Amino acid sequence: MKAAFIEQTGPASSIQYGELPVPEITESQVLVQVGAVSVNPIDLYIRSGLVAANLPSPYVIGSDLAGTVEAVGAKVTRFKVGDRVWGVQHSSAGHQGTFSELCAIDAPWLHAIPEDVRDEDAAAIALVGITAHLGIVREARLQPGETIFVHGGTGGVGSAVVQMAKAIGARVIATAGGEEKVKRCRDLGADVVIDYRASDVASELQTAAAEGVDVFFETLREPDFDFAIGAMAPRGRMVVMAGRDARPEFPVGPFYVKGCSLHGFMLLKASAEEQQAAADDINRWLSAKQLRPLIDRVMPLSEAAEAHALQEKQTLENQGNLTGKLVLTP
Repeated sequence: MKAAFIEQTGPASSIQYGELPVPEITESQVLVQVGAVSVNPIDLYIRSGLVAANLPSPYVIGSDLAGTVEAVGAKVTRFKVGDRVWGVQHSSAGHQGTFSELCAIDAPWLHAIPEDVRDEDAAAIALVGITAHLGIVREARLQPGETIFVHGGTGGVGSAVVQMAKAIGARVIATAGGEEKVKRCRDLGADVVIDYRASDVASELQTAAAEGVDVFFETLREPDFDFAIGAMAPRGRMVVMAGRDARPEFPVGPFYVKGCSLHGFMLLKASAEEQQAAADDINRWLSAKQLRPLIDRVMPLSEAAEAHALQEKQTLENQGNLTGKLVLTP
């Protein structure tokens, strides 16, 4: 089979594209004929070695996938050959990744694809969608009628948070950079969009939510806690899910006086049951057209190295070059 892989951790240019053996599945795994995959920041960290992981060599990169069941292990009862599925591979646990024509994945991490949803959309929403859901539902417990602020409303996770929050019935305030991204964010359903390139975000947010926001969803790698806590309502909840090396100052006094709470989490530490609960809502919202995965572009799998380089400019260099996910197809 064709696959995008590395022989050792390194820069995006270390990604190779070529032939590897078809994986053999265990009795609890599913072999998926991959229809689409997508790039996530965690993929950059694992490929570069910034996140230590037990990787086989060669290692097929990638976390997200969508496709069709090719074979099932003897103990798998949830899926059969021909079923369409999407999911997130737990690559850091020693498994191969998803950027290949065929992928072996443990059955609990797979979810059915609704009939009217494309593989490209299912792959684009996989990791970012479950991450967004865990953040606003499990962690922040966002309620109808509450106000949520999303820092970065057109990114992979941010765009999912905007749409899910609206589906829940919340009022959504988001930031975006430039007229085009501001319009895209409004199209996703945000009630108020602040252009961080043309406006003072703090003052605009104060105008839009004078009493403060109930949930502050941070997608940036370097949180400004003074700004965030100042913007939060009493008993506000802040969610953080990025910035492994960030060590910002934290204003303890204003935080506890307001009775705020801080929630950090990782998708890869969520149980199969928690991820399935998120997937159930995601599938329901996809079918109802309340959730539209934001895709910047679709590329061939053979251009995986270029896709990683593009994602690095967005994630590590803050160039704002992407609006949504990079999706690749074999």
